[in-house]
Amino acid sequence: MFDPKTDKYPYPEITDRHYLKIKKDDGTVFDRDYPYIDSSRGFLFRQALVRFLLRAIVFPASYIRMGLEIRGRENLKKHREVIDGGVISCSNHVHLWDYIMIMNAIKPKKPRVLVWAPNIRGENGTLIRLVGGIPIPDSGAEATKAYLAALKKLLDGGWLHIYAEGSMWEFYQPIRPFKRGAAYLACELDKPILPMAFSYREPGFIRKNIFRQEARFTLNIGEPVFPDKSLPRSKRMNDLTRRAHEAVCRLAGMEPGENPYPPIFKENRRVDY
Repeated sequence: MFDPKTDKYPYPEITDRHYLKIKKDDGTVFDRDYPYIDSSRGFLFRQALVRFLLRAIVFPASYIRMGLEIRGRENLKKHREVIDGGVISCSNHVHLWDYIMIMNAIKPKKPRVLVWAPNIRGENGTLIRLVGGIPIPDSGAEATKAYLAALKKLLDGGWLHIYAEGSMWEFYQPIRPFKRGAAYLACELDKPILPMAFSYREPGFIRKNIFRQEARFTLNIGEPVFPDKSLPRSKRMNDLTRRAHEAVCRLAGMEPGENPYPPIFKENRRVDY
């Protein structure tokens, strides 16, 4: 298992914090009236155009630029019936392009992804929305209610991706603790979580010395994990979070006991392993 172990990025002290600086704030309010899933004709037309460009240009480029390998696609076929009923996938968040790599791996599925609200307000917000971004609202209970109603509708046969670690840490090897949002939705809506994990391969001479690339990427796709209905509701969410975290650890190439972090986020501090 290759570990880039780079000191290039300013990983924060708390494991769910962000370090990329957002340069713009367009003032969008994510309230109860915001279209968390936009079905207007104009938006759908632009989204279809972006998806065409992704498949024609960006997906092929991801193999070349990122050295992408995809493993475990057979699990998508094996569990097609379950996935077609609606699924929540989760993975570690380790690169600006990692959601694009996920979209590539699961095509022709058209996933959506939960996104930190400032990213949607920021300079790349329009593009993030067009590739499936759904902002996590920060405007109170009524907004959250509307957002959850949109997710419930989406997961009636759709695909939602969640970065349960809470933020992106580029080329980071350990799997950080998971927040419980993915498990909450899975338990509330009786949907499986499909674990995925990015692992790394050592870059060749050209990538390392000319492109200064820390690693090549492998996307590993696992098998669904389901809420344990034998458990009381008070314990079901934590149990599913733990099992999803363990599955992502193993897909990333390590046993859960080898990972320096616990499975469930509790304001955990960065481990300088």
